[in-house]
Amino acid sequence: MTSRERILLALNHKEADRVAIHDSPWSSTVNRWRKEGLPEDIPTDEYFGFEIVGIGFDTGPRFPVKILEKNEKFILVQGSTGGIDRNFRDYSSTPQIVDRPIKTKRDWEEKIKPRLYPDYTRVDWVTAFNTYHRARSEGRFITVSGGWGYDTLQAYMRSEELLIAMVTDPDWVEDMVMTRAKLHVEMIKMLIDKGLKCDGAFFYNDMGYRNGLLFSPQTYRQTHKQADEMVFSFCHENGMPVLLHSCGRVKEIIPDLIEVGLDCLQPLEVKAGMDLPELKREYGGRLAFMGGIDVRAMADPDPRVIEKEISTKIPVAKEGGGYIYHSDHSVPNNVSFQQYCRVIELVKEYGAY
Repeated sequence: MTSRERILLALNHKEADRVAIHDSPWSSTVNRWRKEGLPEDIPTDEYFGFEIVGIGFDTGPRFPVKILEKNEKFILVQGSTGGIDRNFRDYSSTPQIVDRPIKTKRDWEEKIKPRLYPDYTRVDWVTAFNTYHRARSEGRFITVSGGWGYDTLQAYMRSEELLIAMVTDPDWVEDMVMTRAKLHVEMIKMLIDKGLKCDGAFFYNDMGYRNGLLFSPQTYRQTHKQADEMVFSFCHENGMPVLLHSCGRVKEIIPDLIEVGLDCLQPLEVKAGMDLPELKREYGGRLAFMGGIDVRAMADPDPRVIEKEISTKIPVAKEGGGYIYHSDHSVPNNVSFQQYCRVIELVKEYGAY
């Protein structure tokens, strides 16, 4: 059975030969694994049999890139989002946005919104075609990726200012979200027109943190829901089920996400109270799940801990289909190569039908 067939069955709540497998190790984790036995000449996703391949495009405002400052340690640039980031030469630190282009509604109307237009130059077509045809030949599940909500708007506005605006001026925030959502629809149309018909869509919008939502369900409905429904409906009309990455504790808006057409929720952070068996029992007939395996258990020196984690969750989650394996966020570098190999062995063992 191919990855494409396996994942489509899961998303349609049907059982396959085993649960599908995908994950997101940190680059520093992969570097550690290379030193511990992961072959240098084999890509990580190929070695572990990860089954999803993504194709994306640029959705930032079309600002020219300007180099503002250089020295021996970093280059300070103004990039395509209009923000400013530090691209360190040694890549020892995550680039940081140190300024945002939107400080007032006028900034949005005059500086950003007019630059969010669809354009063929937003796609690296050579990479997209190569990725697509290789993945298709390998039978993998191909997704179009992107995001248009709160998570992406933080590149335009400081988080605290954005959260305040979501309450005090929800119509403005909805306009920002909807503008980016419409851009996604038009760009996906371009991919389809060029023959890149994906199997699904994998979008992202972090809406939670450890203790709950970053904003209320009502605020989600006022600022995001219409845009989500529009994009999800478009994807369904083109035969693409929708997966959504949303970190943190987002249980309160699961009914809303189901209502707008979400097919699968990921990553189900355990430390934020996203309990996989509980979610399966409550929503398993209406929503598929991806993730929910605690990375803290992966790193535990006692191998019985990760086996208990997997053996008590995956048999429940896989029943009747509707589950894809993934860590409960991404795999950190305190998980050894040997430990992660054991994770995949256990997933295949307990995930078999």
